[in-house]
Amino acid sequence: MTLKSLNDIVELAKGKETRRLVVAAAADKPVLEAVKNAYNEGIIIPILVGNKTEIERISNEIGFDLSKIDIYEENDPAKSSVKAVSLIKEGKAEILMKGLVSTAPLLKAVLDKENGLRKGATLSHFALIESPYYHKLVGVTDAAMNIAPEFNEKVNIIENSVEVFHRLGNKNPKVAIIGPVEVVNPKIESTTHAAMLTLMNNRGQIKGCTIDGPFAIDNAVSKEAAEHKGIYGDVAGDADILVAPELNSGNILYKTLMFMGGCTSAAVIMGAKVPIVLTSRADTDKSKMMSIALAAAM
Repeated sequence: MTLKSLNDIVELAKGKETRRLVVAAAADKPVLEAVKNAYNEGIIIPILVGNKTEIERISNEIGFDLSKIDIYEENDPAKSSVKAVSLIKEGKAEILMKGLVSTAPLLKAVLDKENGLRKGATLSHFALIESPYYHKLVGVTDAAMNIAPEFNEKVNIIENSVEVFHRLGNKNPKVAIIGPVEVVNPKIESTTHAAMLTLMNNRGQIKGCTIDGPFAIDNAVSKEAAEHKGIYGDVAGDADILVAPELNSGNILYKTLMFMGGCTSAAVIMGAKVPIVLTSRADTDKSKMMSIALAAAM
């Protein structure tokens, strides 16, 4: 199944059971606007945790009807994160969303060994990008979480991103391991990691996808560029997922696509028991809404 646009994700979410989304520290206007839009589309049923007076004031300002929505009073942002996580643990919600709370206390609640939502060893950021210059949606990882991932963490990051595609109906996504060049250079760690990841995939140690690399970014997304360099294979020029070497390059790639490349994104944190919607202040309203839709579609 090939997804061409983020609107396909919305339609996919609409076709599935309506998911319950809990927002930690929900008294945040941009977040409530995104939640309202997703609720109006029938994608989610929201549960709001936070300062009830502020939530009601903002909702009244943006025309968000709260009459059928559960609100849990908790004025402390860190405690609201713990409460939101506990609601998921109790089976009352299936998606977690960050409101007006710093990322650190939210993730602390998620990663709590006793009461959190730990699943795998590594949480990672995954963005699904709609570009006017690419023939389908493409994933970018990791642009926000792992600063300098070690090799085993890169395996986890790939598995997290592959899980997204599996849940969206693509059972064998094409994964391109990105670096500055398309040949293995022992002095450039990202290229040796790429070769090792490709071999692990060929030997069945990383399953459910086709991995190739190293690729310079042009060879991963352009058949013409790949063929010009004599690079052939299923992934070359047709990648579904772009795996960055580390946070610097991943974040620069992601934000360049958004602010200079005319792209729109939907982003989630993977690796916990449920998808986590962690939108940025810089994200557009559409991007925030699409991030909720991505979580619901999974």
